[in-house]
Amino acid sequence: MHVLITGGAGFIGSHLAESLLDRGYKVTIIDNLSTGSFSNIRGIENNPNLKILIDTVTNEMLIEKIINECDLIYHLAAAVGVKLVMEQPIFSLENNILGTEIILRLAARYRKKVFIVSSSEVYGKSSQDSFKESDDLVIGATIFKRWAYAASKAIDEFMAMAYYHEQNTPVIIVRLFNTVGPRQTGRYGMVIPRFIDQAYKNEDITVYGDGKQSRCFTYVEDVTKSLISLSEKNEAIGNVINIGSDEEVSILDLANRIIRMLDSRSSIRFIPYNEVYGQGFEDMHRRKPDTSLLRSLIDFNDLVSLDNILKIIIKSKGF
Repeated sequence: MHVLITGGAGFIGSHLAESLLDRGYKVTIIDNLSTGSFSNIRGIENNPNLKILIDTVTNEMLIEKIINECDLIYHLAAAVGVKLVMEQPIFSLENNILGTEIILRLAARYRKKVFIVSSSEVYGKSSQDSFKESDDLVIGATIFKRWAYAASKAIDEFMAMAYYHEQNTPVIIVRLFNTVGPRQTGRYGMVIPRFIDQAYKNEDITVYGDGKQSRCFTYVEDVTKSLISLSEKNEAIGNVINIGSDEEVSILDLANRIIRMLDSRSSIRFIPYNEVYGQGFEDMHRRKPDTSLLRSLIDFNDLVSLDNILKIIIKSKGF
């Protein structure tokens, strides 16, 4: 099987490429390295079953050629991280929406199965205890650019479902909940690598807001295994599927865990959101997935615990 991964030099894409190559797949990666890094795929660059293309998904002639040759598409290329979206909203919107439209149109033309990798951000300001795929989305006002990423991912999902219903394109949409692991950087506001780097240097750990907001962090290899398993399930086609852990932790508790693990002398410093992202920034208080649909389709058990995730990431950094 020949698999195309857009954004394959990114954090998640590079782990997915490794997993597929280990299973004997032929893999083509395309990445413009705007948020990905060639260092992420350094360990697999000489694999004979891997082709690496440094280009953008908006290069339609190139994308058409690759899609015609492949059997399965994982579309991960996107602007990532709240910080990047706040700093470059035009790039984020164009990259997410235009790139997805091209992928879907060409996947429909050549009848190829395509994963649209979305985000828990689409749930917006919803206040449920846990989020189910059929729940309403509550996205903030358009005057606040913070919601541009969520809106762009929601549009991606609407487009994907339109192609599924109108053209019978085999589409699977997955919403990822805070995927973490080695190779993820704090460059665009990712909280775990940022906290670990600060704690290792005995610097203040900067917690945005009051730290009471909670998240569920999912180990990247648990995510990639799920993506591959779902590709083998015809019942997944035409569905939106949450992928995430249900182990919930507050950001303040996360910071304290990392301090203890590294025996750090760091203190915790709280920073108002508006000092980081500007006036009008809004955050979700909780973000916990309902994974009942995922578990009805594949085996999604024995996940790596948060403490073990932190240990793995710390070890990968050589600390």
